[in-house]
Formats: sequence, C-alpha cells, structure tokens
Amino acid sequence: MYAIRYKAVPFIIGLLAVLLALCPLTGHAESDESETVMIKEWEIQWFNDKTQTSGSPSLDDPWLHVNVHKPTTTVPQGYNGAWIHVTIPPTSKWLTPGLLIEHMYGLHISVYEDGLLLYDSKRNSIFDRNTLLLALHSKPQSADLYIRVASMDRAGIVSAVHVGDFYELSKSYNRKELPSLLLGASIAFLSILMLLISGYLKRQQRGAWVSLSLIALATSVLIIMYSTLPFIYFPEIGKILQFLFDTSMLVVFPALHFYVASIFDGKLVFFRRFGKWFAGYSVFGFLILILNGIIGESFFFYYKLFTFWLLAPMIFIHLLLVLSHSVIQSVRGNKDGIIVSLGFLALAVSGVADLVTIYTSDTMPLVYRWKIGIVLLIVSLVIVLARKISADHQKLLAYSKELELFNHQLQRTEKLEFVSELAASIAHEVRNPLQVTRGFLQLISARSNEVNKTHFSMAINELDRASMIITDFLTFAKPELDSIVALNLKEELTTVETIMSPLAAINGAVFQVKVPDQLHILGNPSKFKQAFMNIIKNSIEALQDNGIIEIDAKEENSMAVIRIADNGEGMEKEQVARLGEPYFSTKTKGTGLGLMVTFRIIEVMNGTLEFRSEKGKGTEAWIRFPLTHPN
Repeated sequence: MYAIRYKAVPFIIGLLAVLLALCPLTGHAESDESETVMIKEWEIQWFNDKTQTSGSPSLDDPWLHVNVHKPTTTVPQGYNGAWIHVTIPPTSKWLTPGLLIEHMYGLHISVYEDGLLLYDSKRNSIFDRNTLLLALHSKPQSADLYIRVASMDRAGIVSAVHVGDFYELSKSYNRKELPSLLLGASIAFLSILMLLISGYLKRQQRGAWVSLSLIALATSVLIIMYSTLPFIYFPEIGKILQFLFDTSMLVVFPALHFYVASIFDGKLVFFRRFGKWFAGYSVFGFLILILNGIIGESFFFYYKLFTFWLLAPMIFIHLLLVLSHSVIQSVRGNKDGIIVSLGFLALAVSGVADLVTIYTSDTMPLVYRWKIGIVLLIVSLVIVLARKISADHQKLLAYSKELELFNHQLQRTEKLEFVSELAASIAHEVRNPLQVTRGFLQLISARSNEVNKTHFSMAINELDRASMIITDFLTFAKPELDSIVALNLKEELTTVETIMSPLAAINGAVFQVKVPDQLHILGNPSKFKQAFMNIIKNSIEALQDNGIIEIDAKEENSMAVIRIADNGEGMEKEQVARLGEPYFSTKTKGTGLGLMVTFRIIEVMNGTLEFRSEKGKGTEAWIRFPLTHPN
C-alpha cells in the first residue's frame, strides 16, 4: 500500500547525505590556506591577436591597475584578450612553490616568466570559466609573472591569486570542488533511477514523475559543469561538456513548468500556453546549439543572443509565474503550494547568502550555497509529487471500497428480489390454512382438559409465530407506504421509546434520548415505528448487565442523522457486513427477516441504514433521512 509513497525516500536521503558533506569539506579546505600568500592587486593590458603577435605585452599600450574588489573582465570592442601582470613574492620558503587562481575567465591561457613559457592551455569549447594551477621556481627574490588570456567576451582574474605550496594548493582547490561533483553525481544517479522507475507508473502519474526526473538530471549537469574540474581533467571533450551544460539550461525550466502545471489544479490557461511556447523556444535553442557546434566561432554572436540574452529574461518571467502561482495556491490553503513556495524561499535565501558572502569578502570566493538551495527546491518538488501519488493511491483505495460496497449491495438486492418474489407467491397461500388451523385448535382446546390445553396453547403460539413471519414476508414483498406525512423525529422516537421501555426494563436496560425539536422527515408513522422498534429490539437483546441504549439525532448536510447505540456484546466485521441478508441472524432463534424488513422500509423512505460494531464494545446504527419542512 505504501510502496509508491516511499519511492522518493532514497532520493531525499541521498541528497541530504551529500548536502551534509558540503560544509565540513569546505571548512577543511579553508584551513589549509593559512600558510599561503594572497595577492589582491595586479595590472592588465588589452590586446588584439591581429595587431599583436609577439609572446610579450606591448611596450606602448597602457597598463590598468585593478584589484580583487573591482576586477575588470569585459573585453573592450576591438580586442580579444588581456595581458595580466602579477608580482610574485619570494618563494624560497616553500619546497615546491605554486600559484593558484581559483576563478578567472579565459579560453587560451599562457604564462611567461622572464620571457620563458611556463604554462599553456587552450580549450576547444567556449566555456570561459577557468582555473590556473601552476608550479613555480623557488626564488629568494620577487618575480614578475605575465599571463596571456585570450577569450571571446570575458578575460581576466576574478579571485585572489594564491601563492604557496603547490601540493597544498592543489589539495585545497580539489577539496572545494569535490563536494559539487559528488552532489551533482548523486543527483544524476538518482534522477536516472527515477527515469527507469517511471516505466512502472501509471500514465496519470508518469508526466509529473518524468518532469521531476528531468529537472533533477538537468540540475545535476549544471552543478557538475559549473565546476572547472571536468574541463581541466577532460579538455578533449570540452565541447561535449559545454553542449551538455547549455542543453541542461534549455531543459530544466520547461520541465519545471510542466511539473507545476501537472501538480496544481485549475485551468491555468496563460500558464500552460507560456509553457508550450517556452518548450518551443527550447527546441529552437537546441538547434542553435547544434549550429554553433558545427559552424564555430563565427556563430558565437547568435549563440550568445539566443542562449543567454533572450533566454535570461524568459527564465526570469517563468520563475515569476511559477512562484506567483505557488503563492496563490498557498493562500488558497493548498499544502503543495506551500511546500513549493518554501522550496523557492530556500533557493532565494541561499542565493542572498552567496551574494552577501561575495560583497563582504576581501576576495572573490567560490560560492556554493545556491547549490544547497537548488537541492532543497528539488526535495520540495519530490515531497509534492510523493503527496500526489499518495493521494492518488488513497483515492484508488476509496474507489475499491466503494466498488466492494456496491457489489455487496448488488448481491443483497438480488437476494432481496428473490425473497420478495418468493414471499409474494407463498405468503397468501400459506396464511389462510394457518388461520383455519388456528381456529380449529382454539375450538378443540376449549373442549379439552387442562393437560391438553397446554399443548394446544403451545401449538397456537407457534402458529402465531408463523403468521408473524408471513407478515414480515408480506411487508418485505410490498413495502410501499400507504400514506406519507411529515414526521417530527422527536415525537416519533419518543413514542418508540415509550413502547419499548417495558422490554428494556425487563432486560435491565435504560434509554438515553437526545433529539432536537425541529427535525422533520417524510414517511409513514407505522412503518417508521416498525423499523426503529426492530433496531431497538435487537439492541436490547444484545445487552448484558447495566445496558444503555443511546438515541440521538442531528442535522448534517440537509439530512437528519439518527444514531442508535448500545453497549452490548458487539459483532465481528464479517457479521456486520451480512446484516440485512435474508435468513442471517446473530441470534439463535432469529430469522434475519426483521432487519431485512427494516432495511426495506428505510430504503422506501429514501433513507440509508449503516451499522458499525466492534466485538465487546457494542453496536451503532446510523440512519439518514432527507430533511423536510413541517408544512
């Protein structure tokens, strides 16, 4: 029953496990940097490959002084790169000195010292986020380092330049980037697992499930590709990695849109139209990515136009629509809307925290809290989907119970029809001979001695009992009401209480009646009394010592609801399910016809009868009739 509900549990546990691993790893990495030297100032000089072909900066062009607080990375028009001059302090105190620039922009990076090329790296993709880790020569005096950075539209250093032990710098950077890779890989694995599971879901559930899987998969790719490690360790597949990053950007937001549309109720006309249009634009953007991969650098302007400048405002509008719709659902009391809104709130808080870190730090740190916010947003989406699947499962169980009840009522109706036909054909034929026999027995009894009179009296009583059974048959076979009037429930139930009080007193039972004055229904007074006397008689016979019979009534949804409860021995569920069936009775001498007739009378009066019982705790009968006005 709960299998579907908990399919998302491994997903959440896996994400939280990686999430908890982020902070300790990051903190440990920072502690290793205590012995490094941070350089926060440097100089840059813009260049153009067409006018400057030498491996050294121009002697005529000016140098711009910049620092880590206000880094300059936008390449001016007419240029395609920058020379960066960094003054390196003495490095003799380190056995293996090195240099680390965690965050910089550039596609082709070359490093020169004293006119000698120390490092050269060129990417075959347009992913310009880069990292420079370089081994230096051990020198007792300062040295000038010239870094040549060629790129499309961004070139330069964004974070501080760290100088220290080469291996410690390498470990420090890897420790900072490793949690992101683990987080992305975990989400990717779980999202692929979710996609495989989707084949076992029903069609109505598959849409939201696949959308959520695509959201998770695209997010995992974005988290992994945001790190520079894949581009450093696998430079030969840089174009493929860039293509995966751009494709994920085109997939994640339409998938989120369709997920929200499938989860929330309502027409959502504009929301759905925007989602279809957004999906169409994503397909167009995918074609742009393919053309960019085929044509190359000459297509860069159109690539940037359609995958960034036009896509960014669309993403902003899309997120506003999703967030506003979630807030509207929350205001309406939709718990799913509240959960999704909390997920977006977590993402917003994490983003603000990263911005505060950037603006309050002396350097340009690598931010990671936005990844935690994305994970929390995905977790909120998983919770909403799990709630939806659980609700669908509960509906299925409710429908199956209704179907079972319908089948039970159908079987009962078929049995009642059979008994009705049997009663109509036999009752009249049997009743007349019984009356004649009873008359002759009374005549003979009057002329017999006292000993025989006792036997004749027993025979007459049995004939009377047989006559009562036939009367029940006739009532069942023809339950139509002779006259229908407005009945005051308090008056009718008070009359029934008065009639049944002697029988209750004999069995040591008491009545507790609480019925409002202004409850009226349509029905026949005698049939009403007959039905309720049958129910109360069964309650009295089921009582033990200190028996109590409660009779109360109330108004509920334009219906009169009457409850008759006793503290008798109660019944098993199987017995309760069979109440009202012909010839079924929990009493040793019962025929089951009394309750059968009771069900028929209440049914003819447009009412319903339901029994609830628990063994050893008593039984409750719930009767519902449509209310009417006394006039």
